[in-house]
Amino acid sequence: MKHTIGPVVNIERMGDIDDNLQQELKGILDNKSIRTVFQPIVSLVEATIIGYEALSRGPEGSPLEMPDVLFKTADQYELVWELEYLCRCTALARAQKMQLPGMVFINIDPRVINDKRFQKGLTKEFLAEHDLDEGKVIFEITEKTAIEDYKNFRKVLDIYISQGYKIAIDDTGAGYSGLSLLAQTYPHYIKIDMALVRNIDKDGLKQAMLKALNEFALITNSKIIAEGIETIDELATIIELGIPYGQGYFLQRPAPAFLDITPEVRQFIHRKNEQKKREAFHTSLTMPIGEIARHDPWFPPETCGNQVIEYFAANPNVHGIPVVKDGRPVGLLMKNKFLANLATQYGVAVYMKRTISLLMERKPLIVEYDTPLEQVSKSAVTRGADDIYDYIIVVKNGQYYGMTTVKHLLVKTSQLEINRAKYANPLTGLPGNVIIEEKLKHYLEFAAEFAVLYFDLDNFKAYNDIYGFENGDKILCATAQVIQAKLNSLNVPGAFLGHIGGDDFIAIVNTVEVTSFCETVIQAFDERVMDFFTEKDKQQGYLVAKNRHGIVEKFPLTTLSIAVVTSRNKDFSKPEEIAEAVGVLKKTCKMTWKSCYEIA
Repeated sequence: MKHTIGPVVNIERMGDIDDNLQQELKGILDNKSIRTVFQPIVSLVEATIIGYEALSRGPEGSPLEMPDVLFKTADQYELVWELEYLCRCTALARAQKMQLPGMVFINIDPRVINDKRFQKGLTKEFLAEHDLDEGKVIFEITEKTAIEDYKNFRKVLDIYISQGYKIAIDDTGAGYSGLSLLAQTYPHYIKIDMALVRNIDKDGLKQAMLKALNEFALITNSKIIAEGIETIDELATIIELGIPYGQGYFLQRPAPAFLDITPEVRQFIHRKNEQKKREAFHTSLTMPIGEIARHDPWFPPETCGNQVIEYFAANPNVHGIPVVKDGRPVGLLMKNKFLANLATQYGVAVYMKRTISLLMERKPLIVEYDTPLEQVSKSAVTRGADDIYDYIIVVKNGQYYGMTTVKHLLVKTSQLEINRAKYANPLTGLPGNVIIEEKLKHYLEFAAEFAVLYFDLDNFKAYNDIYGFENGDKILCATAQVIQAKLNSLNVPGAFLGHIGGDDFIAIVNTVEVTSFCETVIQAFDERVMDFFTEKDKQQGYLVAKNRHGIVEKFPLTTLSIAVVTSRNKDFSKPEEIAEAVGVLKKTCKMTWKSCYEIA
């Protein structure tokens, strides 16, 4: 008996299928029966649409409906030019008919650009016929075909760029060929392959790669577009990395019309960008853990072990799952512990078909959304050695919100401290002028009411001349400590203290009721500053030193002036107006030879 390995192939039947596809393709070309759908490309900074990618489909219900099969068949029968030209003209005609609101991205096979028919300017003639501007057309070079001669390919691209067209490179990051094309063509847009975007919120390596590509784009004056964004956490991570544009099902699906993004997506993009701005003012003491949580799916306690195994296999970068009942987390199942139990004798038989409630950690670390990172860090590292790297569950008003990892917590804490050090005053460690100005702008834009307090040490030069700069620095540090301590006791969320430089400090608070605060600061300062004078100077109540003109005279001991402007009586629009108002009050304070405050 003759044996065969694998299925018996009917050669004649295969020939019939091929003939049918060929006839189907010719029918599409003859009847121009290509459908065009448009997917928006979204600004992840402004939450607006910059343009649409035109995506071609075969007739609905046809064996060539899906683009991959359609273009593969065209390649097989050497009809790529004809199909690409039909798709291009159909897309541009529909864009003009529907009054294209931005740019249109047209997919082009690299071989087509080298085709003489393309180079004759047929597309330009078509654009002129339909009254479309070349500046709105982006040729999106796809990686269906390898490019062998980059030098000549680049020359052809230069011709089209000089005519006003723009170039986008698709599928960047998918392989070496994509990176080679990127290095040789200097495109206007770089579209990141969706494989690099998928689960990027859980993959540090992908984040590092995308960050590097974005830095390359900034250097070469290109713009990055992240394709294939399908989840809220992917979108959040893309925005955090500073990627300017995005595309994907989560933002909007392809459609025959020019669809906008939903109000919910627009609000999320705005909210995430505002959160990024706030990070400049945050430290690990002020940033809430909820702002770094990702929205991992939860599982009920009744979930079977085999379902969890399937989930972990499909999501290799996930190492733990929250167990939730009635909206509240009741446990945590870490992958390493789960697999360790399966590896025991009879483990598979016992746990694969039984519920995860048998193995879950019943007392995981659960923290409220508003808990500061530093407090969470302390709680995380005090856990036992077996639990120290377990995920941290975040709740909002007791309901499950998301999770974060110890690694992400530590990385974010380090980033905040680096940012703080970068813009901090080297003596006091308080935020310097860059952050102070941004903080003022933030309050002007978002705060309903606020007060700006300007602290200035009086007669400080005389102290430095007699006691030396080292002791003067000690007074500055002590002043910062006094103000910060009183700000903390004020119990006003978001209170801010910065060091302008020298003996000048500034505080901003979300209230206009600051009279008692000024009084407590002055009382504490007047007591503390006495520690930095000799008994002789304290008893006589003044210092003897040369003034700015070199003449010896008596100076009062160092005091503190506080000039306060509030939003109660004046509507400020920019930081310069606040500075001007503070300057007027400072002059009034300086006329009093003791610690004092003035409020306007």
